[in-house]
Amino acid sequence: MGLIKIFSGSEILAKNLQNRLEVGGINTVIKDNIQSARLGGFGNTDLAVEVFIQEVDFGKANPIIEEFRLSI
Repeated sequence: MGLIKIFSGSEILAKNLQNRLEVGGINTVIKDNIQSARLGGFGNTDLAVEVFIQEVDFGKANPIIEEFRLSI
């Protein structure tokens, strides 16, 4: 199975979601396009931090994701 993107937003919110998921026993992958753009010499102001999880973990992660979305 592959990775699915579950969030795209600011670094602070992405880290918050990552912490919640990892407390729930779900491994995450963070893709930080802001840091990549900075290191490449480009500016990027979009919602550039993305959180990914394994597809097989989506059922377990969905309640955590929904609770997170309602809290922001």
